[in-house]
Amino acid sequence: MPLPAQGRSKDDILDELRAKQAGDVRWQDGKTFGMVYDGGPSLHEVQEAVAVEFLHENALNILAFPSLGAMQSEVVRITADLLHGGPDAAGFMTSGGTESILMAVKSARERGRAERGIEQANLVVAESAHAAFHKGAHYFGLEMRKVPVRPDWRADVDAMAAAIDDNTVLVVGSAPQYPQGVIDPIAELAAVAAEAGANFHVDACMGGFVLPFMEELGYELPPWDFRVEGVTSISADLHKLGYAPKGASVIVHRDKELRRYQTFVFDGWLGGFYASPGMQGTRPGLPIALAWATLQHLGMEGYLRLTKIAIDAARRMVEGIRAIEGLTVLGEPEAHLVAIAAEPARPEPLDVFAVGDALLARGWFHDRQTPPDSLHATVSAGNAPVIDDYLRDLAACVAEVAGTRSDDRATTYATLE
Repeated sequence: MPLPAQGRSKDDILDELRAKQAGDVRWQDGKTFGMVYDGGPSLHEVQEAVAVEFLHENALNILAFPSLGAMQSEVVRITADLLHGGPDAAGFMTSGGTESILMAVKSARERGRAERGIEQANLVVAESAHAAFHKGAHYFGLEMRKVPVRPDWRADVDAMAAAIDDNTVLVVGSAPQYPQGVIDPIAELAAVAAEAGANFHVDACMGGFVLPFMEELGYELPPWDFRVEGVTSISADLHKLGYAPKGASVIVHRDKELRRYQTFVFDGWLGGFYASPGMQGTRPGLPIALAWATLQHLGMEGYLRLTKIAIDAARRMVEGIRAIEGLTVLGEPEAHLVAIAAEPARPEPLDVFAVGDALLARGWFHDRQTPPDSLHATVSAGNAPVIDDYLRDLAACVAEVAGTRSDDRATTYATLE
């Protein structure tokens, strides 16, 4: 598409953009299990009003925009409090869970160099840990040590301990892990990391704005946050079930001494002193303002309400899936993430990807995973009103595709063009 010779009108531009949206998933209908998380019309109204006010601001230099600096500090403080970080906890906002994880990897590498003299660093993760840890190892030159999970899909503490050596700078646990939605044994992993002198990062990008409210609602959960000795940092995404628009995440360190390893500082440039806390230099102010506004609008009451709706919906979904002959749910999901697979003992094989194709034809969107083949659902409050419709369609799709196999075996979770 060439640059137009003449500028186009607002109406013309909006008409074309709306036409381009025709093939996008309809998350507003509650039929998309991931990607966008809907906090409801009242929140939309606030977010859209705030977007106009902060569309152009730049968080590269908060001396120019002290409002953004203040909002970032308040968002981080609220997040740290939810994670029981205590008064010394410190962190920064990032563009999303991947950048938060990258910064956890970078911080661990820098600390290992500074405090232990490690130049050939490695990190140890379960095979369920997010792909962003592999991205971080690739970007920052660390050896990745990936360990198989237990039969219940949780990290294997003994196997991870065996993979740690004197060059290990980072050990990772997830709360919950993305593929099957279970929480790793955080306390045991953190103890192993501490004994080795390594950082221990909890990836709570999915759970950071769910698990604290579940606990307040009375759900029993294993220990996973800064109350666990040895946890050095936690990532939590506001743009997931924090219900803020993209892209807003937070990485919180146990104290400022640990946080300083995250920041890049350079004073050898003709432009003066340069420092940045993440991968970006220029950072849009809009996600910071929207995250702050979302927290302020929902408050504790709003998050408790949305969390209860989401968890109730997820548990109805799990129960309903397990009642459909031929389907199962992998593991025992502890929050709002569900992996749907074919029942291995079924006499007639069922291709769960064929089920996913049939669901998509009816407007339901899932990400696809392997191994094993499964459909992934991140259940949020926006999905709750249509869970019964979904389960009816799911049962119909299982019957419809019995004995068939999808030609499309891709599990692409990517932008490659």
